[in-house]
Amino acid sequence: MVSIIEAECVACGACVDVCPQSAISVDDVAVIDADKCVDCGACVDECPSSAISE
Repeated sequence: MVSIIEAECVACGACVDVCPQSAISVDDVAVIDADKCVDCGACVDECPSSAISE
């Protein structure tokens, strides 16, 4: 599963917009719902601060 590097996340929401499973929410940082995530990697490519890793 992909994971958020909290120290790098700027809570921009770009990952939320591209997630086909609606598995990501953003408050202070992005949070990935492991039950919904299918490891497609769309969020990794979209993150402008490289805060999501595979």
